[in-house]
Amino acid sequence: MVKRLLKIQDANWVKRVTLWRHVKDALFIMIGVVMASIGLKAFLLPNGFFDGGAMGMSLLLELLTPVNLSVLIILVNLPFILLGARQVSVIFAVKSTLAIFGLALLVHFIELPTITADKLLIAVFGGFFLGSGIGFAIRGGAVIDGTEVLAISVSRRSSLTVGDFITVFNVCLFIVAAFFVNLETAMYSMLTYFSASKTVDFIINGVEEYLGVMIMSQYSEEIKSMISHDLGRGVTVLKSDGGYGANAKLLPDRKVLFCVITRLEVTKMLSEIDKLDPKAFVIQYPIKDTKGGMIKKRPLH
Repeated sequence: MVKRLLKIQDANWVKRVTLWRHVKDALFIMIGVVMASIGLKAFLLPNGFFDGGAMGMSLLLELLTPVNLSVLIILVNLPFILLGARQVSVIFAVKSTLAIFGLALLVHFIELPTITADKLLIAVFGGFFLGSGIGFAIRGGAVIDGTEVLAISVSRRSSLTVGDFITVFNVCLFIVAAFFVNLETAMYSMLTYFSASKTVDFIINGVEEYLGVMIMSQYSEEIKSMISHDLGRGVTVLKSDGGYGANAKLLPDRKVLFCVITRLEVTKMLSEIDKLDPKAFVIQYPIKDTKGGMIKKRPLH
C-alpha cells in the first residue's frame, strides 16, 4: 500500500528506512540479551536472588525445582509469546522468540565471575543489568519478559490497568518467595525488581521526558515568535472558540499554541512566556515519544 502511494523514485528510500529499522531492532535486541545474561550470571544466579515478572518466576522456579533455568526461561515465556502473537503481531512474537532463545543459550553456556558478595550491590546492579536487557529488547520490538503482554490482555478484559496487574502479579510472586525461600531473599529481590523497573523506564523513556505544552494567551503571536526564534522549537497554531468569561465575547476566535519540548526545557519556556504574558493559561502533559519535527531527540532513538 505504501509503495502505491509513493512515487517510484521513493521506493528505494522506503527500502532503506525499512532495512535500517530492522538493523536497529536486531542491534537493540542483541544488546538486551547480552545485558540480561550479565545480570543473571554475574549477579543474581550465584546469590539466589530473583526479579519480578516472568523472569522472576523463572528464577524462583529454578530455586525450587531441579529444572535448568534456560529451560524455564523458555517454558515460562512461551504462553506470553503465543498471547503476544494474538494481541500484538506475529512479527513481535517471532522477535520475542528469538530474543528469549538467545538469552536461554547465553545463560546456559556462558560463565561469568561473581563480581561482588555484597547483597545490596547484587540487588541494585543485578536489577540494573537485567532491566537494561529488558529495556533494550523492548526498544527492538521484542520482550524477554512477557508479563506486560499478559497485563495488556487482562486490562482489556477487566478494570485493572496494566500497571495494576503487574503490581499485583509481583506482590503475589514475592509473597510466594518469602514463604518458600526466605523473607530476606524476597526483600532483596524486591530491591532488584525496583532497580530493574526504573532502569527499564530510563532505557525506554530516557532522562529527557517529553512534555506537550498548550498555551492560551491574547499575545499568541508574540509567544509563537519567541518559541520559534528564541527557543528554536516548532509550534502549531490551533484555532479555538472561547467559551467562558468576558474574553470569550471580546475574542471569540482565539489561537491556541501547541508545542513539544523536553522536561529540561520547560522552565526556560515558562519564564519566557511570563515575560510576554503573566496571565497566559499554560497546560503541560507528558508525551511518551515523538517522531519528526523540531524536537531535540533523545539518545537511543
